[in-house]
Amino acid sequence: QVQVVESGGGLVQPGGSLRLSCAASGFTLDDFAIAWFRQAPGKGREGVSCISSNGGSTYYPDSVKGRFAISRDNAKNTVYLQMNTLKPEDTAVYYCAVGPSCTSWYPDYDYYGQGTQVTVSS
Repeated sequence: QVQVVESGGGLVQPGGSLRLSCAASGFTLDDFAIAWFRQAPGKGREGVSCISSNGGSTYYPDSVKGRFAISRDNAKNTVYLQMNTLKPEDTAVYYCAVGPSCTSWYPDYDYYGQGTQVTVSS
């Protein structure tokens, strides 16, 4: 059974850090690009990071560049999103998406997780 599961979300104070994980089962992530999207209440879905299948390329929008870092551990079939210096505007549900290449268009991906809530608040 193909499954993608995110974990690591929670409540953190502004300036704090969280590491999200995206774990796959039923297939291997080795041949896929992995992206993280987020959606805040009342807002559209926004891509916040993507890593190519070989890990050689990463992409970030200006809103998170320098604060977020995506990485992959193919041996663990897991991708991580390290989020530092978090801001209240980073509050959202974060989703992992698996697809053939990095693209900012969410429907281009093949597999999706259910999301994990990140709340940045004092």
